[in-house]
Amino acid sequence: MFIPGSSPVDWCEENYVVTPLIAEFYNTVSNAIFIITPPVLMHLHKPYAATIGSGIHFVWFLFIIIGASSAYFHATLSLFGQLLDEIAILWIIMACYALWYPTVLMPASLIDKEGRRTFTITILIITIVSTFLGFLYPFVNAFYLISLGFPSTSLLIYNLKHEDDPQVTYLGRRSVIFWFLAVVCWVSDRLYCEFWLSMCFPYLHSIFHVVMFIACYTAIVLFAYFEVKRNHPHEWPLIKYWPQESFELGIPYVQLKSYNLNKKEH
Repeated sequence: MFIPGSSPVDWCEENYVVTPLIAEFYNTVSNAIFIITPPVLMHLHKPYAATIGSGIHFVWFLFIIIGASSAYFHATLSLFGQLLDEIAILWIIMACYALWYPTVLMPASLIDKEGRRTFTITILIITIVSTFLGFLYPFVNAFYLISLGFPSTSLLIYNLKHEDDPQVTYLGRRSVIFWFLAVVCWVSDRLYCEFWLSMCFPYLHSIFHVVMFIACYTAIVLFAYFEVKRNHPHEWPLIKYWPQESFELGIPYVQLKSYNLNKKEH
């Protein structure tokens, strides 16, 4: 399991070409975005965490775990690295469900007086059991991730249909488009490797890392935004960008304003 090359998965990028220490060099270093960006997102969402809940910091931390796990996997192509990578992705998806799944879509049996407690515990149990099965039977991880990826995107689209702010809907469409492009890169790298090798460009999986990160963290910002709108009537969420306030440039984040303050401003 820990032996380099023990994973049955080997991506299109040729192994040990750039350096004898790293199997897939570009697939490894492209994970840097998962490690560098989350601390910035943690800083930007400090007011959100203090007001709405610190769970969002846990999600940003899981991004770092994904980046480190994926880098280890692509550097070694070990089965253990593959499992760490896949399980980390499972945990971040389930954490987002636990934090931001709309109450109106929950089964009635999972709604209690304390709000999301029963639902969150159920999600945690499912995640722990799935993690155990994933290590025991690695092939089930692909089933988990495929099963959860499309519903997560559908849930984002569901939220966007109830949104009237053009800035938010624009960001949502951008996230869905990036997710689609990431899937295209992933599939192309797996199924059409010989073609990309003939084009001297076996780097689609490294592009997948970057594009999928942008799609996912943007979606998480939007889910955090929708949570405030649904369940915190005394707060007014705004989508802001750092360091430059524009749609195309900068890192989006959720800024909160007091409802009473907004009434005075208007």
